[in-house]
Amino acid sequence: MREWWIQVGLLTVPLIAVYLHIPPPHISPTLNSWKTAGAFFTFKGNHIFYRDSLGAVGSSDVVILLHGFPTSSYDWYKIWDGLNQRFNRVIALDFLGFGFSDKPRPHRYSIFEQANIVEALIAHLSLRDQKTNILSHDYGDTVALELLYRCEHNKTGHLMINSLCLSNGGIFPETHYPRFLQKLLKDSGVLAPILTRLINFVVFSKGIGAVFGPYTQPTDGEFWDMWTGVRVNDGHLVMDSILQYINQRLKHRDRWVGALTTTTVPLHLIYGPLDPVNPHPQFITLYQKLVQRSTVSVLDDHISHYPQLEDPTGFMNAYLSFINSF
Repeated sequence: MREWWIQVGLLTVPLIAVYLHIPPPHISPTLNSWKTAGAFFTFKGNHIFYRDSLGAVGSSDVVILLHGFPTSSYDWYKIWDGLNQRFNRVIALDFLGFGFSDKPRPHRYSIFEQANIVEALIAHLSLRDQKTNILSHDYGDTVALELLYRCEHNKTGHLMINSLCLSNGGIFPETHYPRFLQKLLKDSGVLAPILTRLINFVVFSKGIGAVFGPYTQPTDGEFWDMWTGVRVNDGHLVMDSILQYINQRLKHRDRWVGALTTTTVPLHLIYGPLDPVNPHPQFITLYQKLVQRSTVSVLDDHISHYPQLEDPTGFMNAYLSFINSF
């Protein structure tokens, strides 16, 4: 009997070891095209991926796109061409720890550092003196609010923000409902290294699928592209560190919500109302109560947490109506 258990152990241990170090999936042709169209710059020794696209002739307008958790700049691919028809420069980046950017570990990921990276990218592109429009989603909303705070307080190196459009982000901690896996990872402490290694495509796709509407689910290929973006440079192993942004939102609520409620920068919100993370009507009611200067576009009832992917036409129409209104 003892020999039987020894044999099982000798077989199981290497199988678990292989599973926990499974190589990342191959990059699809579409995702590879996104990567090859971009470039990298260096921020404090880390390589940050970005795309900078020249678009409309005769326009000097610039827009920078800030993506959400746990995905990447590829979230914007469905509206990229539409934005290029309106803006002279369309810029997007993968935040540190996301997509094709470096994912250092151990590392104290923070919203403040991500805002520093955006400012560094703008300086790298020689656009520091250019008024910039910000279009953000989810995690990117909070980075945008830190950038807005710096702009309002004239901090050194701040962006000159021309407008800000937010979409489906946890702006208010009191109306934000993280997914179970997010809460588990951010609060798991010493167990986090084990739990992050246990995340696989099935777990990931079920988690992401739950924040899309039932009629707007990603295709199998889109799920794989999202997962590939996470797995590049072992990004699944830093999810617990990045998720500390949820605690940062609570700690710095007055700073970020205060910037939003007092700014004179033109504001807009595009909202998918089926969102389980920022649910209707609690979120939108509080937003309209506190941010009275902002205009709002509520998309169709079946659109959820990723409106730019679930309804790219409706999203683009809403954004262009806002950007052309001032």
